[in-house]
Amino acid sequence: MSFDWTAYLHLAQELSGQTTIPPTQEARLRSAISRAYYAAFCKARNHLRDKEGLSIPLTGQAHTIIWRRFKNSSDQLRKEIGENLRRLRNDRRQADYDDDVRNLHTLTHKALTRATQVLSALGKL
Repeated sequence: MSFDWTAYLHLAQELSGQTTIPPTQEARLRSAISRAYYAAFCKARNHLRDKEGLSIPLTGQAHTIIWRRFKNSSDQLRKEIGENLRRLRNDRRQADYDDDVRNLHTLTHKALTRATQVLSALGKL
């Protein structure tokens, strides 16, 4: 069955304390994937900007620039960060745009694990 996109409004209402209709579990899981990605993406972006002095555009290109910057490194830890960011981005796009997402529970678990790994690895750089 296709995702009912109005469930995101119900989740937004719940998050803001204005609950009228409880959000679905699918909306929660999709949002968890998206938030996990942005936690990892923004920490990685800030690392490159603040610690390495990289100028990052304020456009959608930043997403590709950041994962590639890490992925193309000769350092194994940075490569892993890049690969996890790339996979997280793909998961986030699927959760945010696809009407049907298969194995959503598994995808959510993987996204949370990858985001945790990115944050941990960034702390070691």
